[in-house]
Amino acid sequence: MNNDFNIWITQMLAGDNRALARIISWVENNAEGYEQILQQLKFSNRVKTIGITGSPGAGKSTLINAMLTSLAIDSRVAVIAVDPTSPFNTGALLGDRVRMNQHYDNKNVYIRSLATRGNLGGLSAKTFEVADVLRAAQFDYIIIETVGVGQSEVEIASLADVTILVMVPEGGDDVQLLKSGIVEIADMFVINKSDRDGADIMYKNIVTMLHENGKDKIIPVQKTIASKNEGVIELLDNIKSLATQSSKEKKLHLAARRLFHIIQQQRMKNISIENLTKQLASHIDEEGFNIYKFGANENLF
Repeated sequence: MNNDFNIWITQMLAGDNRALARIISWVENNAEGYEQILQQLKFSNRVKTIGITGSPGAGKSTLINAMLTSLAIDSRVAVIAVDPTSPFNTGALLGDRVRMNQHYDNKNVYIRSLATRGNLGGLSAKTFEVADVLRAAQFDYIIIETVGVGQSEVEIASLADVTILVMVPEGGDDVQLLKSGIVEIADMFVINKSDRDGADIMYKNIVTMLHENGKDKIIPVQKTIASKNEGVIELLDNIKSLATQSSKEKKLHLAARRLFHIIQQQRMKNISIENLTKQLASHIDEEGFNIYKFGANENLF
């Protein structure tokens, strides 16, 4: 392993955020040797990963901002804000980092934006690896905010110990909620901006929906006004309780999903659209060409 990598890892473990940022950049950009960095890390089981998902405009960033104010008093907290990709440079648009800028000088807070780079599911393709780097960097909590793309955000459930679905009173009634597959992944519902009309009705509808769906566990439904820091302490108490109750089955499921992701990435490492295009070029016009048989050829890869 590159000696420079060892130096940066040592500095990261000592709490150097500059070293942490450098290692995350190597991992995010598939720099040569980044796999060896990941294999060198030791991960802590005590780190709690919190997924925050929900539609754009629900106030996810404002809610995280309020959570940081309380959590960072006596805990180290990392935030991964998954932003839409810039159409000009494939980087993150950084909107969420701007909204959390009051915490930039706090030594207990580390905020990193990741670009989706066209990845579906509300997460960046590198979120798994970056979250693992943060787990190794001695943080107490990792908060992951998805980009807010709707029903395709279910991917967050395979990464977070606790998944929170943030909604607003204008989000619709229980019939609309039942149509949304994303509801099935939530460990907790938060009705933010609950000082608006319809908050009480939405609360009642969600509780009724959960009861009618016959959920085998109690799922908290919490009202907050993040901009006024109302309901945030109660929210954090619920999160800590849910994280403590996380079952061995769920931890096993999360680990299996991570392993699947690692194997998938390794198997696809040398495959690109450009190379496949070149290999297809001399066959695509053949009469009776069968793309399934062609794809099953192990020599193709």
